[in-house]
Amino acid sequence: MPGALPPRQFVATSAGRLEFVRSGRGRPTWLLFNGAGIGLEGWQGLYPAIEQFGTVFAWNRFGLGRSDPPRAAQTGDGVVAVLREALAALSLEPPYVLVGHSLGGLHAHLFARRYPEQVAGVALLEATHPEEQDHGRGHESRLVQVLDRLFPLPKVRFRANLEAELRWQAETAREVRQAPPFPPVPLVVVTGAQAPPRWLADAQAVERRRLHQRELARLSPQGEQVMAWRSGHFPQRTEPQCVLRALRSLAARVGAQKP
Repeated sequence: MPGALPPRQFVATSAGRLEFVRSGRGRPTWLLFNGAGIGLEGWQGLYPAIEQFGTVFAWNRFGLGRSDPPRAAQTGDGVVAVLREALAALSLEPPYVLVGHSLGGLHAHLFARRYPEQVAGVALLEATHPEEQDHGRGHESRLVQVLDRLFPLPKVRFRANLEAELRWQAETAREVRQAPPFPPVPLVVVTGAQAPPRWLADAQAVERRRLHQRELARLSPQGEQVMAWRSGHFPQRTEPQCVLRALRSLAARVGAQKP
């Protein structure tokens, strides 16, 4: 059924229980990193087509969906450490292709820098740049209203998750900046061409973000930028076929590099 997520499951880690979905088969393993305050529902538009690219693993960070509440700071290093523990428990081995949306793009970015030998490729969807340390901060109430229209979850849950995750965004950005260089792997950056509302970003902020998106595509000598012309911040929802084409191209490039 188009847009239907696989059955939800749970995996125990030393920091608590995580909710996840796993589907597809074979290698590489695709890891989907959610945006701030957004659960697994954010990826529905890519299913089941994304499963043709390999094994696909998406999970809810602590505080999202039915994952346990966080017991520690949700910095990038903490998020990546728990993810790696979950992957080991589920025997999901590299190579990995990382797909990160918004704040999840920072987490994917950090993972690629910390463990380059395990990463075969990266896709960044409207990803946060390490210099955008306060992206979304101060606008939680309006962001909750936007998310409430897009995803069928209670507003109170969105508000709590947004505030908790955005609180650690600056620290995560610092971790990315101080990490080793980004690996020279196939990389695609999908950017929504539609400008955000003025209450979220003025004209200067919009231009800075466009520059940052181009900079992300230059992280790797194999990087490229794809524009989602009818999309804003959620291309995987508003233009899933555009995102799937970008991922299909990335899958072909990753596959061509296998021994």
